[in-house]
Amino acid sequence: MKTRVLTGLVAFLILIPFVVFSDTWFFTAGVALCAVISLWEALHCVGLHKNFWLLIPYGLVAAGTPFAIRYLGTEPTLTMVAPALFILMLYTYAVCVFGRGKVNVADACGGFVTALYAIGGFSALVYLHDFHEGGRFLYLLAFIGAWVTDIFAYFSGRLFGKHKLIPEISPKKTVEGSIGGMLFSVLAFLGFTFVYNTWLVGLLFNGEAVKMQLTLSYPLMAAVGLIVSVVSQIGDLSMSALKRYYGIKDFGKIFPGHGGMLDRFDSVLAVAIMLAVALGMLI
Repeated sequence: MKTRVLTGLVAFLILIPFVVFSDTWFFTAGVALCAVISLWEALHCVGLHKNFWLLIPYGLVAAGTPFAIRYLGTEPTLTMVAPALFILMLYTYAVCVFGRGKVNVADACGGFVTALYAIGGFSALVYLHDFHEGGRFLYLLAFIGAWVTDIFAYFSGRLFGKHKLIPEISPKKTVEGSIGGMLFSVLAFLGFTFVYNTWLVGLLFNGEAVKMQLTLSYPLMAAVGLIVSVVSQIGDLSMSALKRYYGIKDFGKIFPGHGGMLDRFDSVLAVAIMLAVALGMLI
């Protein structure tokens, strides 16, 4: 417990410079680095981290996508996403075919999907930050929703947990903990909405009409906070299911007490992807 708390504090302190310098290349490079590390962890999980025919092209996509979103723009990058995904999928199958049995198709598909999850999630953080002026604060909702859910689901489960949620995948998670995580996620989103509408939006826009147009709706954000918490828990449980299937405890050892990059950001990635879709449609 002590190790988890200390590691969490260190991770939070490391996150601060990325928040402060989120308008610079430093943020993009940090996100790209996290995506590459997560990609390696995903391939390591399925036993393909030493296959350079997969590692190198996947790594280039992981490192390049955040930069493409920021410096080429979201629309040109998104236009290239669908063709790129099909090409990468066919390429993955080709590696399996020409590998002559050395690359298991099921493992390759598992690695491909998990790699896309990591690359898409980290790239979504850049998209959330850049897609409109308020994004320089709104992208923080991915961290707030995921980590508030995680923290309060843990403590709610410890205090009130009696009914197991999905013991086959995560024996310690409870229904009561899940509900607690959802409740506090909604409260956190309402708190963020108050701060954003009261102070942050004023830092971004001068005209009152513009500020009023871009303020956030409390009912809408409460609903988003609830959905985010559900998505966060699904993301966490999905990665737990993958680890259980491959018989590993953690994806890595970067964060003592927490595991690897994917262990720490599994729910953040799911939330970032969901928010990129939701906020892009609603704001």
